[in-house]
Amino acid sequence: MEIERKFLVRALPEDLETFLCLQIEQAYLCTDPVIRIRRENDNYYLTCKGEGMLAREECNLPMKEETYQKLLKKSEGTILSKKRYIIPLGKDLKAELDIFQGVWEGIRIVEVEFPDLAGADAFCPPSWFGEDVTFDGRYHNSWMSSHTPEDF
Repeated sequence: MEIERKFLVRALPEDLETFLCLQIEQAYLCTDPVIRIRRENDNYYLTCKGEGMLAREECNLPMKEETYQKLLKKSEGTILSKKRYIIPLGKDLKAELDIFQGVWEGIRIVEVEFPDLAGADAFCPPSWFGEDVTFDGRYHNSWMSSHTPEDF
């Protein structure tokens, strides 16, 4: 089960370059249900996601680069590209700050995953977080893959 809140970003942390950064490329084979392929640096995954906004089932399976490349040719919509910074927040939480590139250049979303719903409900975001967009489907990467910024 994935329990996650999403926020826009008010301001980037000043020490951003000191955190772990992943280069991510992802595409969707299907958006209903969500079936995604992703490259994170040199690692490759197939992910299936259930329905939901705050909480939903998620299953990640590792795959080989060769398989990823074959499936990428079968993907629908835009291939998303972004840098993801992993930023510790304390209390065993971390922020995953996505800075989009390409078609979605300029969009910055930060996600925080929680062990349970109570933790998600009690979370007080740091001052650099902006508006909570957890329940706005337009900020799901699957939606973004089949739309453009003009669709907002």
